[in-house]
Amino acid sequence: MEQQWIPAIATIAIVLVIGTTLVLRGPMGKALAEWIRGWSKTDEQWLAFKAAKQGIALGATGADAERLFAEVDELRHRLTEVEERLDFTERLLAKERQAERLAPPR
Repeated sequence: MEQQWIPAIATIAIVLVIGTTLVLRGPMGKALAEWIRGWSKTDEQWLAFKAAKQGIALGATGADAERLFAEVDELRHRLTEVEERLDFTERLLAKERQAERLAPPR
């Protein structure tokens, strides 16, 4: 009876290996490899790698670096504004819900 399971287990194992291979050879695998590659790099090396991938030569001109730093600062500012708006909206919705719960009896 135990030997009846051996072909089923072998088939499942083969299908899993083939499926995993196909997934990891595609864009998901490349993204995973890039993510893992970033673990072993120092921040400077990782930034240089990412910049080279996007066609920006780090250290070539200070103007490019300054432009990128300005863009990062702008994005941080915009993110802060969005977080403030989200907090405000959450407080507003919480007030409405509490007002409904605490409505005076009729």
